[in-house]
Amino acid sequence: MSTAATDIYYDPYDFTIDQDPYPVWTRMREEMPLYYNERYDFYALSRYADVEEASVDWQTYTSSKGILMEMVKAGIPTPPGLFIAEDPPQHDMHRLILSRAVTPRRVRVLEARIRELCAEYLDPLVGSGRFDLMQDFASHLPMRVIGALVGIPDEYLLNLRDHVEESARLTEEKPQDEQRLPSIGEPYAPFLKYRKANPADDFLTTLIQARFTDVFTKEERGLTDAEILNYVGMLYAAGVETTARLIGWLGKVLSDNPAQRAEVVADRSLVANTVEETLRFEVPSPIQVRVTVKPVELHGQTVEEGKIVTLLTGAANRDPRVFSDPDTFDIHRKIDAHLTFGKGVHYCFGAALARIEGRIALEEFLARFSDWHVDMSEAELIHTATIRGFHKLPLEI
Repeated sequence: MSTAATDIYYDPYDFTIDQDPYPVWTRMREEMPLYYNERYDFYALSRYADVEEASVDWQTYTSSKGILMEMVKAGIPTPPGLFIAEDPPQHDMHRLILSRAVTPRRVRVLEARIRELCAEYLDPLVGSGRFDLMQDFASHLPMRVIGALVGIPDEYLLNLRDHVEESARLTEEKPQDEQRLPSIGEPYAPFLKYRKANPADDFLTTLIQARFTDVFTKEERGLTDAEILNYVGMLYAAGVETTARLIGWLGKVLSDNPAQRAEVVADRSLVANTVEETLRFEVPSPIQVRVTVKPVELHGQTVEEGKIVTLLTGAANRDPRVFSDPDTFDIHRKIDAHLTFGKGVHYCFGAALARIEGRIALEEFLARFSDWHVDMSEAELIHTATIRGFHKLPLEI
């Protein structure tokens, strides 16, 4: 079989590749650092330095055309308030408003609630001998945490979780149809209406009452309903899915590395770095989409204006130019930086909360379970265009 670079094939819709993308990502990094997929007309960057530079350079690689390739190709306008698909100055305006609603004080208050929720889900599993880490714990916890932050009643959350997951899931090995692309804010409209009539000391009320100077009109105004709903939808879609997959990967990589798991069980001071190494090793959202706003020279080639460039953070985080022995999971690794949460103006707004949830979830899990084995015969990945992780992950305890 030829090993020429022209034999490399990668696309984010191929379920077989998605099961284990690292071999093809390794070849891309070494043989074709600027990869072009003719079938879907997109480029891909896989080396750490390239992904880092493109993440920072929003003037060249814009986020404003959409966060999915399908959105870019369909020309769907960015929903108002969806600042992860905006560039400065609009991005900065919307992000600053959200920072007023998600304050460090509110995040700190959530820590106690996260531990309560962990106990609620994990205590009944003690002595069971077998359970599904995703279905019985990881898929529930982040939804409840965001619900506590925003003020969404618990009884509504299960349906919301299913809606978020199913709207992102790829049912076929091809892009979603335009009609299936998620409308992230719509499901939360009843809660916005209720909170307008019943203000409280919470996230939604803060957004409802926010006043700011619009960067375009230069006039003072409040947020529109569409902007508020897209804020909420973005928190759910991004925070719930990625954090759930992080918890799943924690269960998987520690099952695969029992000696390191025993170290963490014996020394809980290792928990935070274990979470950080898991974030590097198995990125919950390993693919980001950008569009060139001008021609750019990369690895001896010219990428024209208006071309989709995918940033493969999952590949970049295993670049041997930055990380020694990168395909080895090591809870003692000194990690100065990684690209799991991006970099620059689009650095993940929820990074701090994701780290807190991952740390507390692992601490509480280890307080009840010190030894487990993943039954990969019944494990199931969820296939999406941007998220990679488990939908089902049975554990034998």
